[in-house]
Formats: sequence, C-alpha cells, structure tokens
Amino acid sequence: MATEYDLVIIGGGTGGYVAAIRASQLKMKVAIVEKAELGGTCLHRGCIPSKALLRSAEVYQQTLHADEFGVQVEKPSLDFTKVQQRKQKIIDQLHQGVQSLMKKGKIDVYQGFGRILGPSIFSPMPGTISVEYSDGKENDMLLPKNVLIATGSRPNHLSGLEFDHNQILSSDDALTLETLPHSMLIIGGGVIGIEWASMLNDFGVDVTILEYQDRILSTEDTEISKEMSKLLTKKGIKIITNANVKADSVKKDKGVSLQVDVNGETQAYQADKVLMSVGRKGNIENIGLENTDIVTEKNLIMTNEFYQTKESHIYAIGDVIGGLQLAHVASHEGLKAVEHMAGHTVDKMDITSIPSCVYSSPEAASIGLTEAQAKENDYEVKVGKFPFKAVGKALVHGESEGFVKIISDRKTNDLLGVHMIGPHVTDMIAEAGLAKFLDATPWEIGESIHPHPTLSEVIGEAALAVEGNQIHG
Repeated sequence: MATEYDLVIIGGGTGGYVAAIRASQLKMKVAIVEKAELGGTCLHRGCIPSKALLRSAEVYQQTLHADEFGVQVEKPSLDFTKVQQRKQKIIDQLHQGVQSLMKKGKIDVYQGFGRILGPSIFSPMPGTISVEYSDGKENDMLLPKNVLIATGSRPNHLSGLEFDHNQILSSDDALTLETLPHSMLIIGGGVIGIEWASMLNDFGVDVTILEYQDRILSTEDTEISKEMSKLLTKKGIKIITNANVKADSVKKDKGVSLQVDVNGETQAYQADKVLMSVGRKGNIENIGLENTDIVTEKNLIMTNEFYQTKESHIYAIGDVIGGLQLAHVASHEGLKAVEHMAGHTVDKMDITSIPSCVYSSPEAASIGLTEAQAKENDYEVKVGKFPFKAVGKALVHGESEGFVKIISDRKTNDLLGVHMIGPHVTDMIAEAGLAKFLDATPWEIGESIHPHPTLSEVIGEAALAVEGNQIHG
C-alpha cells in the first residue's frame, strides 16, 4: 500500500527542508526522506559547525591580543574539547529547531534512504519513492505527484589520493578532530580551504596551503584574492600557488610527507595531517536515477531554469545540480521549484544577485561581476574603492585591514559588482544584495545615510568613490 503525497523530497538538508516548509505553506501534503539528520551537511558537517569553530578561534585570538585594548589576561589557553562541545551544542539546538518546524508544517519525515522507482503497479510514471531502512524494517512506498531531489554533495578528493580519515582528512573529518595537530597541509585554496587555514592558524597550528591555480580564491575579484593572500601571509600562513600535488608521492608515518610540482620544480612538504579541500561531488548514486530519463553530467543532475529534470514532475536543487554550491542558493532554488510545481509564475534566479562569503579572518564577501568579468562582458567599468583604515569604527574594533570595491557600468551607472574584504563583511554584503535586487546605482547607495560610527560607512564611501566623491579619502 503506497501513501500518496503532493510532494516527496529526497534529502532533508537546507534546500530540502526549506522547500518542504514552502510546500506546506502552499497547502501541499509533503514528506521528506532523509537517511541521516535533518539539516544535512550545512547544519551538521558544514556551515554551522565550521563557523562555530571559527568563532572560537576568533575569541582565542582576541584574548591573546587583549592587552592592546588595555585588558590584562594572564596566559590564556585553549580547551579544544570545550570548543567542540560548544559547536555540538549549537548544532543540537538548531537541529531541534528544524524538527519543530517539520511538526509545525505537518511535514512527514521518513528516516531512511529514498530510492526512485520506475513505472510500476503504483504508477505508470517513474517517481514512486521506496524508503529503505537500515534496521531491516519493511520498505515504505510513497506515491507523490512531484519529487524533489535535494541529496546534496560530499567532499571530493584528488585522483589517486583517498581520504583515510586519520591523516588524510576531508572537511567532514576535520570537524570531528579531538585534538589539534601541530601542523597541517591544506590542499586547495578555495573558500573551504581558506576558512580552515585561517581557523587552524588562529588556533596555533602551523598551516601551509597548496593551491593548484596561480592564486587563492580564484573565483573572487583579483584584488580581493591578492589582499587575502597578503593578510594570511602576514598571519604566518604559508601559501604555495601553481602547486601540483603528486598523489603517488604521499608517504604516511608519524606524519604525512608529499611532493609538489611548483612551476616545474619539485618541492617537498611535511605535516602532521593533510586536509583536502578540492571541491565537492554530487550525491546521485543509488537513488534510482537509472529508473528515469533524468540526464546527468559529471555527477550532477541537469535541470532547466525551473529546476525540472528531463522527467517534468521530478525536480532537483542544491549541490546535486552544481552551480554555486551554497546553502542559501539551495534554499532559494527549493522555494522556486516548489512555487513552479504549484503553478506560480517564477522568475529565473539571477546568478549575479547571489552573495558569496568567506568566513576567514579577515572575512571576504562579494556579489555580482568581478572587474575582470565585467570587462570580459564588454562593460566599460567605473570602480570605487575605500579602505577600512579610514573608517573610525574599524579602528575602534582594532581591525582596519581591507577595503570595499564597487564596480559599475560607465554608460548606465548600473551596479555590476561589490567586493569586500575586512571585518564583518559577511554581514554587510546584505546591503549590496538588496541594492542589486532593487537595481540601485552606486549614487543611490552613496546617497543613503550610513550611521556613524559603523563599519557600514565603508560601503557608502566606496559608492561615492565611483565618481571620485568620497568624503574621508
């Protein structure tokens, strides 16, 4: 006997559970099938736990430098066990909150593995969901009008270099460390690699980043990448670019040693542990895609602009479809997919209106086109930049490194991109996001009154600087 639903969602991560809530608001009968915990990677193995650790690292550094603020602290020390306990407490509290939201929305949650079946006695179309249980319990059969695949992703690894979960770590493994190593090699200088490098360095770990490309944070504006490299190096992090790790050279004993080809020269590196941060891989295996006409490429599900697969009643969102693999992107994709199912008019998501954040120290955040991308798209650009060192609140905070850079179209004055590096920019990028959504110009941002003294003044000044009208610089 199959239970009928308007929508069954495979995966209860950020994209999946947000979509479920919206579907419930639209009066759909909804179920989520989740093999592990509601909240998925973001809540349990990504966004939240990593930011909890980053916050502890930040507080530790603030304590070490308290004397600069006239506060005397005798020999501060780090209790990493308590750091991990605090992280888990935050996860548990948020997990309970998600569970409560499911109850509030009358959303059925099946704790099992969801698999899509082909045409069967239950339906002439692919889409019946078989829920399989690890304890041997008989499968449940769910018969939905629509299916949403939100199975997320997992850490990728270099070819020939597998995770051993002890010395060769994924970001999942690093989150569960019981003690900190003395040294860490981080393969990959993207967002996750930079956040871990910053965090571990702030905890007192000797960190070396090995980046294959010619700069870290290669998707960010070149000036942001250059500034981040400068500031991380100043903190004592070693950054090696154009570094091609030779997987067959890895040797493990008490630590890990490996060889790297850097601009044609072989260099040797050694550390207690290695953290591989080389992207993520979509979770598409064993969910029954072979029973459908759904098209996949490079371990990702192909969809149209409304997140429909080749099977029009089966949608997919989040990391499993590629693009910007960010939790807030998955959430909004889920909202749009559900509204499309419900027959609402849905606008295509504008990739240039999606903010991206790096929660390192210093932080970085951006939205829209980089200067290079704008020029590649044949825009004639105007650029305004303003440094944090000219903002009073940044000096008060003791964090005056970095700047805000605003890019606009010289012909139309349209806002093309905003790029930030410095204190609390991951919070401040929301102003740029709203400006982008409302199609504001730099002039309008500059004319809006930013309260004094605040860090947000740097945005107003950078906007005025597009026309050379900044006040304090």
